[in-house]
Amino acid sequence: MTATETVSQSPVREALADAVATLGGATRDGQVLMADAVAQALADEEHLLVEAGTGTGKSLAYLVPSLLHDSRVVVATATLALQHQLVERDLPRLVKAIGSRPGVDASYAVLKGRSNYACLHRVREGAPDDQGTLVDVPLGAMAEKVLELRSWAEKEADKGGSGERDSAPRHTDREWRQVSVNHRDCLGAAKCPFGEECFAEVAREKAQKSHLIVTNHSLLAIDAIEGVPMIPEYDAVVIDEAHELVARVTQAATDELTAAEVERAARRAQRHIDGSEADDLADASDALRAAINETSPGRLITLPEVVSDALVLVRDAARSALSALPKPKDSEGSDPGFQQAKGGLQEVFTTAERMAAAAESDVIWINEGGDRIPPRLCVAPLQVWAQMRDKLLREKTVVFASATLKLGGDFGPVAGSLGLKAEERAELGAGAQRTEDVLPWIGLDVGSPFDYGRQGILYVARHLPPPGRDGMGAKTMDEIVDLVDAADGRTLGLFSSRRAAEAAAEVVRQKLPHLTTLAQGDAQLPELAAQFVADPHTVLFGTLSLWQGLDVPGDTCQLVIIDRIPFPRPDDPLMSARQQAADKAGGNGFMQVAATHAALLLAQGAGRLIRTTTDRGVVAVLDARLATARYGGFLKASLPPMWATTDPDVVRKALKRLSELASA
Repeated sequence: MTATETVSQSPVREALADAVATLGGATRDGQVLMADAVAQALADEEHLLVEAGTGTGKSLAYLVPSLLHDSRVVVATATLALQHQLVERDLPRLVKAIGSRPGVDASYAVLKGRSNYACLHRVREGAPDDQGTLVDVPLGAMAEKVLELRSWAEKEADKGGSGERDSAPRHTDREWRQVSVNHRDCLGAAKCPFGEECFAEVAREKAQKSHLIVTNHSLLAIDAIEGVPMIPEYDAVVIDEAHELVARVTQAATDELTAAEVERAARRAQRHIDGSEADDLADASDALRAAINETSPGRLITLPEVVSDALVLVRDAARSALSALPKPKDSEGSDPGFQQAKGGLQEVFTTAERMAAAAESDVIWINEGGDRIPPRLCVAPLQVWAQMRDKLLREKTVVFASATLKLGGDFGPVAGSLGLKAEERAELGAGAQRTEDVLPWIGLDVGSPFDYGRQGILYVARHLPPPGRDGMGAKTMDEIVDLVDAADGRTLGLFSSRRAAEAAAEVVRQKLPHLTTLAQGDAQLPELAAQFVADPHTVLFGTLSLWQGLDVPGDTCQLVIIDRIPFPRPDDPLMSARQQAADKAGGNGFMQVAATHAALLLAQGAGRLIRTTTDRGVVAVLDARLATARYGGFLKASLPPMWATTDPDVVRKALKRLSELASA
């Protein structure tokens, strides 16, 4: 009997069938296949990449075998929306359906970064300002909202609630910072007078007792890759939305430094230091400001002398200030002002030390800032695949799940970016054992319940001129208007820049005034999405958050417009550095970095169209290069297999028919 045959008779299929029946769903072959593969990967301690198209039901397909696994499993998502869906909807329903089955450990918990929870110390005793004075209530318009948040936090504490930001009254980031702390400013449970009630600590205690822990990519990266213990011991992790993992790990390992931050750290330290060390750090902040201002924004392949000297000044001054801090007495140990000062100095020192080292494994650049945002120095890892391989994949069994893992028809590009090598790929069911040097992995495409060839049309506007740096030309604007008019609204426009989205929205408003045209930034995204869903004769244009974060099934969206192939900007310091590194290593940097990045985003954008088995519509790519360039085949092979055409008349007629059917 083979391993696959054994799995097919395992409790996983029985539990999945019970769950589907109880939840009122239908059996889906792809879901069953994925559940089998996840169970086998966990049992064999073998890495798995599984592509499961929208509508497969991949959450159940990994949750069921995870609950049946004999040790703790961590589930990590990229977005709060999916995390919320798992914890608030999928897991409670699943536990109700199969929680009493033999072999099922139905305990689960959600774990987030500390700043996602209200801090009872800050709520009850206020927050220290830069002089160390406790500020009770902020003045002005913020006061009423902060008081409301404090009242909510107290009610959460009284009823044993989670204190999570997601369940708080509506607020801004700035308002939330008045009732929360990050890990740097936290006093620690042992020193905090409210440590026993602390929402973050209670969440960690619950996680410690749970079989399944739901968290996010960033927290997973900090725990597994940076080595900061954030998650209780576990053997296996399921990474959903895995196409986002490299970006999230990179983001977690990126540091920034501004003169204002250094100056603030010096000011906060001044109250606790008797000598001149805090003043020296303030002087170093002036040197850093001058160095940043006289250096052109962009990547710093070699640190200019003025920047290098300023970083050394900041590093040494921060180190001296840290050394000058008194050893905290019992009273100072629970002093939030002292903790804030020490944490700020430590962060400035660590970041300045990393930047001053200018390691080949890092990329350093100056971000020019913007409105009320000062220029800042940034540093990020050149690559993250080696860290993921050494610190995550060698230690844990990892299941990567997403609707987008095959690029150009193959798992290789994504697997390589995650730290898995093409030559290590194993056959399904081989049950190979990992060694120190070889990490076997399996790639599995379980398909989709959608008939893309019948449900969707991929239209490439081959007749349009190639996109230029100066924005969209008149012909492209006319094409957008014609398509939107044929669809009678019902359009989601995905643009490469906010400026392009706003320009297109303005033209459509002028030429099609009978439609409602919305642009990202007109209101908060949830409000825009709600308005888009409520009225089919609506157009919504936006940028990256719409490419990946919007789910609008039904007749609301019958046309998705993509203005251009979403290559990274040529002046993107990190992407350009990665591309150059791939070329230097003998690879094809354009294909490995730029084309792979574009393929992922294109697939995600095109995936906004077909969300159910009854959806119909058109994905219109207004970039002729998808049809004419050599790399076009790679990009198209990464998209859902829709019926393709370059004929604008065919597309307009199809959109008009769909619009008439929807209005009938």
